[in-house]
This record gives sequence, structure tokens and C-alpha cells, in this order.
Amino acid sequence: MYPEDLKEQQIVRREKAQDLKNKGIEPFGQKYVRTHSSKDLFDLFQNDDHDTLEQKHVEVSIAGRIMLKRGQGKAGFMNLQDRDGQIQVYVRQDNIGEDSYEVFKASDLGDIVGVKGIVFRTKTNELTVKATKFTHLTKALRPLPDKFHGLQDKEEARRRRYVDLIVNEEAKRVAITRPKIIRSIQKFFDNKGFIEVETPVLHSILGGAAARPFVTHHNTLDMDFYLRIATELPLKRLIVGGLEAVYEIGRLFRNEGMDAKHNPEFTTIEAYLAYADMGDMMNLVEECLSTVTFETLGTYDITFNDEVIHMGRPWKRWHMVDAVKEMSGVDFWQHMTLEEAKKIAKKHEIHVEKHFGYGHIVEAFFEKYCEEVILQPTMVYGHPIEISPLAKKNDQDPRFTDRFELFIMKSEYANAFSELNDPIDQRERFEGQIKEKELGNDEASEMDVDFVESLEYGMPPTGGLGIGIDRFVMLLTNTPNIRDVILFPHLKHR
Repeated sequence: MYPEDLKEQQIVRREKAQDLKNKGIEPFGQKYVRTHSSKDLFDLFQNDDHDTLEQKHVEVSIAGRIMLKRGQGKAGFMNLQDRDGQIQVYVRQDNIGEDSYEVFKASDLGDIVGVKGIVFRTKTNELTVKATKFTHLTKALRPLPDKFHGLQDKEEARRRRYVDLIVNEEAKRVAITRPKIIRSIQKFFDNKGFIEVETPVLHSILGGAAARPFVTHHNTLDMDFYLRIATELPLKRLIVGGLEAVYEIGRLFRNEGMDAKHNPEFTTIEAYLAYADMGDMMNLVEECLSTVTFETLGTYDITFNDEVIHMGRPWKRWHMVDAVKEMSGVDFWQHMTLEEAKKIAKKHEIHVEKHFGYGHIVEAFFEKYCEEVILQPTMVYGHPIEISPLAKKNDQDPRFTDRFELFIMKSEYANAFSELNDPIDQRERFEGQIKEKELGNDEASEMDVDFVESLEYGMPPTGGLGIGIDRFVMLLTNTPNIRDVILFPHLKHR
């Protein structure tokens, strides 16, 4: 008996699986040795015509999923799909025997099979494998979605990524391009002499970024831990320890809203370089992302949402206060009190939270007037001190820090600065964060006494950077939603 909720097609396929068993064929087969992939065949024989292939008489062994099947009587064609693409197979009863031909005829779209055969070209010049042996490998008990419509519901495609990858070339292209981008980033930093390291995912103290955390509990230690919101503080401890140039590519977790640009777990690279500053980080980010773009795509010009983005260097550098002045007419270079800044904010209909200082207001102006106009790669620098608790104060104007963010297509892609290495200043900034937490900012950092102590041993002047890898993959693959560059994104229950 079958479960009650099975659809008619599913029942038929289960019956076919039983028929295979009755014939002595295991429906969920055994190991199969392949000699070639579909791509191998196209690469090897692209220049061979019908006669050349006949003379060569090349025997191959391939395997894959049946995506298309046609023909009747004693001969038929099918398209087999493997990781690299599809190849046509010609199956004839005379060549594989009556029993095997019966198995072929009974096979369904979605079944996985192995084929031994000879490579040839059909009358229409299509490269094809003429089967001499047909091996059933796995029975698909569920039908694939209609090939012309695929998984129309985007949410369903993300929920069942395994089906999406079978029927959607685009999903497969993104899945294969992503690791190429990550390898290229690794190669870039390795070639610059950086050491790749791993730091803990479980943190006992919240820090390294402004974000709401996920909280978990360790039974043996009887302690609460946060899933890390940043890798920054452990990496800077390694700079204190003398490793001088370190990076980590890893998952971060933030218990925040989800939209086209945000997933609760995401991947970043953070890198720290001793004896460097914000200017060096600007050069490093610019060189890294332009190099990786060219290595991955073979061009510096990419199209994202119908906009051509020029990733070749040099990129625009824009001070946050200059940007605000240019776009809104308000000049935050002028010295003013917090009350004066609040009045200007009110006049421009900008909402001021309880914990806002002067710097938060500058940032709010930037978000309202400037973010939306940035399309080409632009490094916005000079963030106010209130919103940059880990960055070095600017020598000329201590209201601002030596920090920059990279914006492309209205989105932030990187964040970097001259790192704060003064333990006394760092302690004061942590104390400021604690006050913000008390005023209701649940994204504020906690006091990390051990980190302050590490700085007391002396951290050289250091530059640090963080790049959002998911967003960069979105950019390079022209994928507007972050959930489509993560193989298994988080979704609401059905």
C-alpha cells in the first residue's frame, strides 16, 4: 500500500520501481564508472564531422539524468544531463538488446541512467552517443516540473534548490560561479602574503559590529554564547600576536530582517594588515574586487539590473560630509551642537532616535540623500566617530574617523578603516556603546575586557577591511536577490 497523499504519477513510478525489482534490476542502483562528461565530449569532438567520427570509432561511458525522451517502436532518442550540460543519446533495440530496450522504454524523465556507446553525428549534425549498453541507475519517484515553466514560484525554487538546480541553468551557473569568486579572493590575499585563519563562531561577548545576535547555550560550560556577528576582534588579537597579515572567509550570523540584500547567515572576508591605514585598505579593496571581477568574468564591465558597472580602477572617493553637502545642501563641516544638528534633522524630516549623537544624524542624512545616487563603485570615507566604535579618529578632525564603506548600485559592499589601537580610547568607546545599549540601541557592542587587555600589549598601526561575499556574488552573476546566491537560504515555513 502507498501513502494516501501520493499523486497518480507518483503511484505509477512506484509501480515501475517494483517492475524493475521483478526483472532483477535494483531501482536505486550501484556505482557506475564514467569515462567522459558531456562537456568532455563536446570539447574533444567539436571539430570532427560525421565521417571522421565513424573512422575514429570512439567508445565512451556516460551517465546522467533523462531530461528529454522521444521516438517510438524500436528506436528512440533521449537527452542526458550531467553537471556540465546535456548530450543526446540514440537508443536502438538492435544495439542494446530487447530486455534493455524494454527498460529504456519504461524509463521516465528524471530517471538516472548510464550509457556505454559510440560517439557519432546525426543527419542534423548533432553530436550523439549511440548506445551499445543501457544501465538503469536510479528511479525518480517524483516527476520533474514542466520543462517550459520550471519552478515558477521563486520561493518554491529556493525551498527545493535540488529541483531548481536540475531544471534551471541559471541556478546552476550561479552555484558554480560562487566558489570561483571565493577561490579568486583567497588567491588574491594569499599572493599578498596574508595568512588564512579560523576563529570561533561562538562568542561569549557581543562585538565587532553593530547588529542583533542569535543567542545559544552551552550546557557543559553552562554559559550563553552569541553566534558571531563579526570576525573582527579575534582577528585583531592575532595582529597583536604578531601574525601581521591575516584574513578569514566565514559565516556571520545576524538576527535581523530579511530582504533582497539580507539573509540571517551570510559570508564575509575580513582582513587585517599591520603597519597599514585606511588608504592602504582603499587600495586593497579596489585592487581585490577589480582583479577578482576580471579573473572570474574576463572583463571589468559587468551588467547588474540593466546598469553597466565599471569595476576597473580607479574608483571615486567621496567624503561622507562632502556627499551630504552636495546632495542636501547641509554643511556638517560647520561646528554645531547636538541640539542644532537635531533642529536641522527635523527641518529635513529625518527621524532622530533617543541614542542619536551628532554622528548618527550625519549618517541619517547620508542614507536619505546620498546612498540612492551611488551606482558606480564609490568609496565613501570619513564616518563620524559615534557610528565607528572600532576605527581610529581622524588627525585633522576628531569628530570623524579614518573609515570608508564601498558602495555600488546603492548597496554597501565593504567596510574598512584604520583600526583603533589605543586601549584607553577603545575602553572609552566600549563604555559609550554600553550607554547606547541602556538607551535602547540593541545593536550596540558590549565591553570586551580581554580585547582591551590585548591592545595594552601593543597592536601596531593596522588597517582592516570586511567585504560581503554574497553581495559581491550577486553583483558578478547579475542576481538581484541574496537568496539566489545562497544554496540553502532561510525561508518562512510554508
